[in-house]
Amino acid sequence: MRESVAITITESSQTGEARRVAIALATQLGFQETQRGKVGIVVTEIANNLIQHGQGGVLLLRLLEHDSAIGIEVLSLDKGRGMVDVDECLQDGFSTGGTLGNGLGAISRLSGLLEIYSIRNQGTALLVHLWSDSTPHPPQKTLEIGTICLPKRGEDISGDAWAYQVDRCRSLLLVADGLGHGPAAATASSKAVRIFQEHDRSPAAIVEAAHAALRSTRGAALAIAEIDFEQQSVRFAGIGNIAASIFSFTERHHLISNNGTVGHEIRKIQEFSYPWYANGLLIMHSDGLDTKWQLDRYPGLNQKHPSLIAGVLYRDFNRDRDDVTVLVAKGMGNNS
Repeated sequence: MRESVAITITESSQTGEARRVAIALATQLGFQETQRGKVGIVVTEIANNLIQHGQGGVLLLRLLEHDSAIGIEVLSLDKGRGMVDVDECLQDGFSTGGTLGNGLGAISRLSGLLEIYSIRNQGTALLVHLWSDSTPHPPQKTLEIGTICLPKRGEDISGDAWAYQVDRCRSLLLVADGLGHGPAAATASSKAVRIFQEHDRSPAAIVEAAHAALRSTRGAALAIAEIDFEQQSVRFAGIGNIAASIFSFTERHHLISNNGTVGHEIRKIQEFSYPWYANGLLIMHSDGLDTKWQLDRYPGLNQKHPSLIAGVLYRDFNRDRDDVTVLVAKGMGNNS
């Protein structure tokens, strides 16, 4: 389950649907009854908050995998009035909507992770992780990943795809966008993912292998980044309109892709090198996200979980007429 599941919440009747979808997903993933109950409570509270405080929004569900553990990520996005003081809102008994004020407190107690990013009069993004067991799940030691992958409105399947391989010394990340939309586009991007997973080579070599493998498909735009934690460097190879940027506290680098379509026409496969930073961010996305976003317009967002970063960018800059994938990778400190 690489795609996110999106549930629009604009009226109270839709909170029940959100709960049913979340519990069905938890059941599919093997959650036991107690953990499924937590999923139901948390998703209901989040959906109610979207109605009461966010003036409606969208709730995204995604599969989580951590070592051998399975979980569900819940991401709530709205453009409501926001929170003046997030810490105060997390206290039981605090309410601005005439309720008992126990919603966020209950969500915090029942979740493995709760993070919130909110700007007054611009909206709130709320992230929750729920696991199939009660064991604490610490973040990855080298790289934390957050993703959103959704189909074009009206389509059942996304023509985009993403994948990553993370280890102690080196990580590879892929975003692919099959030409067009629907099942044929998904076939192309899925084949690119398969080649990526089968070839433990350089980004340029994987692009070359994908170019040969995708000849029978529509073709795809794709980009691959390799982060070397020991050398503190990034190697990048991209074909087509997959955008990518690296951020530190003081620097930003736009990563260069060449023109073409993998599987059809490529004039040049070229690898570029960039610096990596101990607490750096790598953001990659398909053209379903407008490129006009600027991270520095969101104070403190770069310190949040990568899924919150992906969510805020998706909320504010998705084109709504194309498949969209946003992949955010965040360095977890100096691991060299």
